[in-house]
Amino acid sequence: MRRNFRLLMILLVLVCFLLAISPAQQQVTLRIIWWGSQDRHNRTLKVIDLFQKKYPNIKIVAEYTGWSEYYTKLTTMAAGGNLPDIMQQDHAYLRGWVEKGFLLPLDDLVAQGVINLKDVAKSIVDSGKLKGKLYAINLGNNSQAFAIDPEIFRKAGVPLPPTLWTWEDFKRIARIIHRKLGIYGAAENLGDHNVFRVWTIENGGYLFSDDGKSLGYEDDNVYANFYRMLLELQDEGVIPSRDVEIARGSVSPEQRFICLGKSAMQFTWSNQLTAMSKALKGKQLRLYMLPTLKGKVGNFLKPSMFFAINAKTKYPKEAATFIDFFINDIEAAKILMAERGVPISKRVQLALKPLLSPVEKEIFNFISIVEKYGAPTPAPDPERWQEIYNNVYTPLYDQIMYKKITPEEAAKKFREQVIQILKR
Repeated sequence: MRRNFRLLMILLVLVCFLLAISPAQQQVTLRIIWWGSQDRHNRTLKVIDLFQKKYPNIKIVAEYTGWSEYYTKLTTMAAGGNLPDIMQQDHAYLRGWVEKGFLLPLDDLVAQGVINLKDVAKSIVDSGKLKGKLYAINLGNNSQAFAIDPEIFRKAGVPLPPTLWTWEDFKRIARIIHRKLGIYGAAENLGDHNVFRVWTIENGGYLFSDDGKSLGYEDDNVYANFYRMLLELQDEGVIPSRDVEIARGSVSPEQRFICLGKSAMQFTWSNQLTAMSKALKGKQLRLYMLPTLKGKVGNFLKPSMFFAINAKTKYPKEAATFIDFFINDIEAAKILMAERGVPISKRVQLALKPLLSPVEKEIFNFISIVEKYGAPTPAPDPERWQEIYNNVYTPLYDQIMYKKITPEEAAKKFREQVIQILKR
């Protein structure tokens, strides 16, 4: 009897021990996917190694690619029911992925303290919300920028512009540099929708309405004037022709014309300065907000990217644990630095300040300027934005630059076709 009692007690202790094992102690495998440059890949893989040393029970299987093919790959995975547990997401695509039910609400995981956002400003947290629920964690503050090569400006005898420069300043400077040095004044992607997005804000509107059901500006001259400016600069050889842009395709930050010494200015995102500077081998680029129009700034703080969790993941807490580590661990932050943008945690920012390289200081300083002068962050784009971009925005851009259609005609077609898509 006594022997049976002892066996029973041993079994009870064993059962209690097994029940006490938390999900974080179980051996699990998580898949993660992101887009980016080779520099981003290298840094992220190092952080994954660091995480796995701290959490040896969690194995991370990484997948990564360039931006141009990223969402095609992710959409294919979604169609096959094979999405990774953790996905990098862009602000422009967030609404569609939430509305299709692919992303897990994170509010409970934050409330439980699995993801710690106590040192993060409410506005930054809210950038990952839709319809009152948190679906994504901002990985860094970012903004549209012109990267400027001061060395080329000096060679051309052109002073650097003021912080609040204008589009007239931009055109004048670009023309002088092209005339004196025979290189592009600015390149590439000036027709990018993110430049046009800033332009719409400077004209008192937005690209889309807050509810994502219509365009966010009423006057079609907003569109037409933007493309008149680009046509003018293309015809003068100040910016690359559309032929050149299409032939080059989507290039990495390291392969842009400014990194090859063929342009003085380059539209980019602030966090991409890290990769661009590596290609320049020590040459320091400067970051400027996009030029202003009528005294209005169009730049805004954009989440550089998010991490989101697959709504069907088997391991939500483990996935959330990785995200928390990614945004809050100081050693991880020392690896990542500002490559994905300025870290969202004030505690992490303070820890990094003494370690910042000149390039990273430039990014941090630039973001502080946008915080001071910039416009509010727009709502996420409509779910069908990618269709609009592929089937309306880009084809009309091509037709304008090849002079098959006038900017005025394109402006009307853009509105008509966008409204048709958004009404579906």
